[in-house]
Amino acid sequence: MSSLLKIRSLFLATMVPVIGLPSLARAAPHDDEIAALRREMREMQREMRDEIRVLQARIARDEGRAPRAQEAHRVPAHGAHAMPRRWSGPLPMIGVPQGAGPVRPRSEAESRLALVEGPIPSWAELRAATAKDESVHIGGMRIGFPSGRPTISSDDGAYSFSVGMLLQEDIGGFIGTGARAGEARGNFNSFTENGRRLRLYFSWRYKDWVVHVTPDFGSLTADGSVGLFEANLNYTGWRHTTLTVGYFQPRMDEESAERPVAFAFLERPTIVDLARNIAAGVARFSVGGEHYEDRWLAALYFTGQKFGDRNKDTTITDSQTGGVARIVGRPYVSRDVDVHVGAGAISAFRVNQSAKGRSYTFSDNVEVPLGETSLLTSGVLSNVAQIWAAGPQLAVRWRRFLLKGEYYHIGVERRREAGASPLPSLGFDGWYVAANYTLFGRPRSYNPRIAAFVAPGVERDFDPLHGDWGALELNGRWSVTDLSDVADQGGAGVDGNQQTVWQGGLNWYPNRYFKFMLDFDHFIVTRSKGVAGGVNLFGRTGNLVVGRVQASF
Repeated sequence: MSSLLKIRSLFLATMVPVIGLPSLARAAPHDDEIAALRREMREMQREMRDEIRVLQARIARDEGRAPRAQEAHRVPAHGAHAMPRRWSGPLPMIGVPQGAGPVRPRSEAESRLALVEGPIPSWAELRAATAKDESVHIGGMRIGFPSGRPTISSDDGAYSFSVGMLLQEDIGGFIGTGARAGEARGNFNSFTENGRRLRLYFSWRYKDWVVHVTPDFGSLTADGSVGLFEANLNYTGWRHTTLTVGYFQPRMDEESAERPVAFAFLERPTIVDLARNIAAGVARFSVGGEHYEDRWLAALYFTGQKFGDRNKDTTITDSQTGGVARIVGRPYVSRDVDVHVGAGAISAFRVNQSAKGRSYTFSDNVEVPLGETSLLTSGVLSNVAQIWAAGPQLAVRWRRFLLKGEYYHIGVERRREAGASPLPSLGFDGWYVAANYTLFGRPRSYNPRIAAFVAPGVERDFDPLHGDWGALELNGRWSVTDLSDVADQGGAGVDGNQQTVWQGGLNWYPNRYFKFMLDFDHFIVTRSKGVAGGVNLFGRTGNLVVGRVQASF
């Protein structure tokens, strides 16, 4: 009641001098002055009504109740060219106000984690989404925190600037990875840490033109390296279409399309990483675009070399060129069932030419980012003419259960060495099958804008006093990558090898912005002399346990 009295006092204190304006207007000698004073009075009255609604929203928040709908969402009709109204809805808040009882569960859209890496909305979509956004107007500027991201924009949204963040810290170690007699031990820490992704997302917009620049302070499997995730220009003026030029990550597979913030496991399956890095991956120069509808998505990009390639190898005299394509659809959708079917293809028409010629090496870790020695390798493949990969994608959600998998075949075409016998072409294969079950919270759902399944939804923030626990999911995955084809493919005595990884894990989401992961990993890798330092002369097996703390805005 005291709060309402404060509002009335503020209203009377402000409106008393305004009410006196008509008497001043009558004393004015000219009609135009009278009209100007009356307009000023009406404008002040409108501003006071907006201020009262803001104060009522604050009171509602502090007292733990929602403001009346007609007060919170009333839109005054001032004409097409009227001054933009101030925000009149509830002020930004996460969770339940202190001292308040349980609030309604979030809707399907409200409960999902924000995808910090897109997709990019068009200007029209942005204006529609921010019509009731949590923001205030100051001096013709809109300031707010949509999806927790600090954003400054003009009132019409034509100009905007925002800053986002993704933090992923990993802690864990290896168990039972001892070397056999005659083998080097390798780097398999029993306990270590790694800053896997430490990204700051800077975004500038002018209507449908958007620029993204994202430095990454955790760009490798051993932290301490600073790199670039993306730096690109995007155009979103065509319906459901985004055109991109610059350093970008074209996505050819469902796993990459999910974005790291929504990964079920710490990292993608090995075969996915090997295939996408042929001509895509992080910070790859790209020109192209993608278009989506509710039941399908198509993407096509022309790509070049990665950011920093020529700095790492100053002998590069001919840069890589390639292409990436993806087509997916949803042949069946219902409340309980969602089916995803698609295919991805990628090709390096030519790889970088350096002092070592056109060579390429496939190599990867055991699907964890702790800076360990890579045990899987193809050996150094020389005289490479072209590398390509292609394969199908399939996923099915039934209520709270999600099953998905992908298969890729990698082909390596090679040139004839001068005065020598032709080198054989090579073929490698890999696949994975993953299962996911949401124990509580909203189950994973399909996002047609990226043609992938996204993380579980948090209906209510973690609050054990009211029986709210966020969201929890259980995961399992089996992946196989085979890089062996012919003897001596990577040089004299160097054959490729095969890696199998079994993984299980739990992910807990206390709210929409934080995530805690725990993974168990068992790996089996066959021998290869191509692994540096004699680490895998007889084949290696082992286990590891690793956790991750994630924050994203």
